[in-house]
Amino acid sequence: MSEPVPGLVVVDKPGGITSHGVVARVRRLAGTRKVGHAGTLDPMATGVLVLGVGRATRLLGHLMLTEKAYAATIRLGVATTTDDAEGEVTSTAPAAHLDPEAVREALTAFVGEIDQVPTAVSAIKVDGKRAYQRVRDGEDVALAARRVTVHELRVEDVRAGVDGADVLDVDVVMRCSSGTYVRAVARDLGAALGTGGHLTALRRTAVGPYDLTVARTLEELEDGYAVLPLADAARRAFTSLDLDETQAGDVRFGRAIDAELTGLTALFDPTGAFLALYEPRDDRARAVAVFC
Repeated sequence: MSEPVPGLVVVDKPGGITSHGVVARVRRLAGTRKVGHAGTLDPMATGVLVLGVGRATRLLGHLMLTEKAYAATIRLGVATTTDDAEGEVTSTAPAAHLDPEAVREALTAFVGEIDQVPTAVSAIKVDGKRAYQRVRDGEDVALAARRVTVHELRVEDVRAGVDGADVLDVDVVMRCSSGTYVRAVARDLGAALGTGGHLTALRRTAVGPYDLTVARTLEELEDGYAVLPLADAARRAFTSLDLDETQAGDVRFGRAIDAELTGLTALFDPTGAFLALYEPRDDRARAVAVFC
């Protein structure tokens, strides 16, 4: 079997399927097991899931350093074991009386650099075992706070819950650093307001430069599998630099070159082929990862 075209597949993940389930579907479509993802989505969540095929899987670790964007609904008045609607209810408190402006004000505390305790059912490893598995096994899991950045957190709507429930639903859009848990924001907002809180809906709208406008549903991929070529993916995600043939020859061997870079940069040969990611170090441009 010939090697599949290396590149990215940007999926609009549906709810009710795991990220690994999406990977399995794309492996079949691409005809290779060499498919990875740039950050999972919970089964309940929908939206942008970036997959790498072939050599592009090596690009994913660098894409995971980029920011992500979400649209979410936070329900105040109910706390759950998983900080989302899939968990068991742990507490309830009246919330419908809350002033929407007080909710908006409370959310400002979560903008900027913050120390966030990840949700206990995260995929973070604790002594070699995933935190969510420890929770499933009945263990009490206490994770350490991590520094994350919330670039934007905007309230779109605040409304009373349905069916007369004493809850308040808050629709938000959020742009944040990779590693930020939207569920944890829902949990912590509920704690700050004394009501408890959890997510009832989560949709990832972007991973770095890849948003819903370039995402394809699984049904669309079944009808016509398409991959974003590696060179196009690199140009979209990183600052780019086109090299002359002498520089390109050095880069193909991973040698340092004289080039002024401002950060992680994608390098291309004169034909437009993507060669490598380089960064400035010790007054020269040095290899981070070579792809040719």
